[in-house]
Amino acid sequence: MDNNDILIRLRYALDLRDKEMAEIFRLGGVEVTEETVKKLLIKSKETGRPGHETAAHETAGEKEENIKCKNSMLESFLNGLIVFKRGPQDAKPEQAEGPTLRNNENPNNVLLKKLKIALSLTSEDMMEILKEAGVTVTKGELSALLRKEGHKNYKECGDKYARNFLRGLTQRNRA
Repeated sequence: MDNNDILIRLRYALDLRDKEMAEIFRLGGVEVTEETVKKLLIKSKETGRPGHETAAHETAGEKEENIKCKNSMLESFLNGLIVFKRGPQDAKPEQAEGPTLRNNENPNNVLLKKLKIALSLTSEDMMEILKEAGVTVTKGELSALLRKEGHKNYKECGDKYARNFLRGLTQRNRA
């Protein structure tokens, strides 16, 4: 699951419009137009399912329609989502910035952390959301996914957890 796929799933789960997505990016510090948002929401060709390769007759123009969402852009969107849902917060000098994505880092852990903050979810809420998607996770496992990288109990969040969390969130918000 790549960053474009995460944006597509988040947009659907939270029932966001293109205009709202552009506003969320702006709140996160990235200026994008609604047209750019539409291009970010096109599923990238390399993340297609195995065995479903793109057609050979596809033109170069069709391939250029997609804009690849980088880790920094996804992080800006998630930061903007926090501000969009909870309002701006005055930063305190001693307060460290939230988790940040590096180019080689899997963004799923940061996705879970920032969605927990943006949607004001408790650990129990997150466990229920995952359960709605058919994944049973213990409080200890969830805690390991939410820990800072480098912590002795840190566990990298795989696509399975992130995908199912977004699926459960969709079921909860669209039911």
